[in-house]
Amino acid sequence: MTLMAERPVISGTTPRSDFEGQLDLLDELNVPDGYKAEIVRGNIVVSPWSKGYYEDLIELVCDQLRPRLPEGHRISTTPYLFVFPGAERAYGPDIHAGHRGAYRTTSNRLDGEGLSFVAELTSVSTRDADLTEKVEVYGKAGVQVYLVLDMQKQQATVYWTPTARGYRSSCSMPIGEKLPIPAPFDCILDSSGIQLPEEGPDDVEES
Repeated sequence: MTLMAERPVISGTTPRSDFEGQLDLLDELNVPDGYKAEIVRGNIVVSPWSKGYYEDLIELVCDQLRPRLPEGHRISTTPYLFVFPGAERAYGPDIHAGHRGAYRTTSNRLDGEGLSFVAELTSVSTRDADLTEKVEVYGKAGVQVYLVLDMQKQQATVYWTPTARGYRSSCSMPIGEKLPIPAPFDCILDSSGIQLPEEGPDDVEES
């Protein structure tokens, strides 16, 4: 089997209107190790999880935000599927935080509106959705803070003040500089110790 490490796999040529049916199909998918499945723009998209060197940045975000979490909240990198029925989308964010009650369910489909924080680290295949569609969906769902770590541009952007139309406020800094993270966290994300290699062309894995 040949896998394109930076190419999404899309279910069909036209979007399905049956969102519940797509969620059921996700349950039945045999997703290869190292890949995740999401519902993006009405399609089921399978894309690779983060590259190994992303881990330093993921740990930095979690370590610096954990002491600033609202009471009763948790931050995690566990691969969960968060569902946004109003937008007919379902995402598996790289980092997510929310009230512990939102995670106490027997379902594998978690409520996206229970999230207080989301961070996405872009890849070639997810970058467009991370920077456009997810900004709108997370904002309209009331996720208080959305952090996009653009690994191709090496830039961090934080969005806050969610409204029915999306986020009203944003701020961008190069990765490696200090980025203010607004309420309810009210802290400075300092990534000055992070060294990011230049990303090369898309990898092709064969097995």
